[in-house]
Parts: sequence; C-alpha cells; structure tokens
Amino acid sequence: MAMRLKRLSPWLPPLALMGVIFFFSAQPSLDSGLGAIDLIGRKVIHFAEYALLTLLWWRPLSAVVGPRRAALLAFLIASGYAATDELHQSFVEGRHASVIDWAIDSAGAAVAALRLRTGRSRERVAL
Repeated sequence: MAMRLKRLSPWLPPLALMGVIFFFSAQPSLDSGLGAIDLIGRKVIHFAEYALLTLLWWRPLSAVVGPRRAALLAFLIASGYAATDELHQSFVEGRHASVIDWAIDSAGAAVAALRLRTGRSRERVAL
C-alpha cells in the first residue's frame, strides 16, 4: 500500500491544483469590487497558477518521458486544461468564457515550460 502511494504521490499535486481551479471556476463571481486592481490581480494569479500547474505536471512526467519532452507535455496539459476551464465557466451563471483569459493562462504555462527547457539545457552544457 505504501509503495502505491509513493508512486502516486508526484501525480497528486497537479491533480489537486486542477481541482482547486475547477472549484473556483464554478463560483458565480470572484469580483472583490476593487475595479482595475481586482482585474489585473486576477490575471496575474491566473498566469502564475498555470505556470505552477505546468511545473507540477513536469515533475512526474519528466520521470516517464525525460525532462525536455515533459516540459512540452506539461505545457499542453496546462493549456488544454485552461481551455476546458473557460468552457466550464461558460456554463456558470455570472461567468463567461474568454479567449483572452485562455491566452493569459497559456502564457503562464508557456513561460514555465520554456524555463524548464532552457534551464535543463544549460545544466547539461555545464556538466
């Protein structure tokens, strides 16, 4: 039993974050009433959470397919999830789907994936 949990443990953080994203996506409104500060703050958080999602997916994937390919797969998973999140929001009263939000989410995922790819290649050269 402990061995199964050990093999499963690297996969749990990205799945948990996806669950948290889904939960907040199902809320009718997350507006704090702070206007532009609220809008910009939420966009920055979205960028960061999808960068984090990419990093969390990269960790278990890199053990399976190698670090460079894992960065691409992690980006694709995060960007794809961002698209399904926007679709999900289109069914929530008070929310709407936005291509711009998907682009911001995907940009966060892309920055993380590029950092993972370039960071790994520099390490290999230094070795």
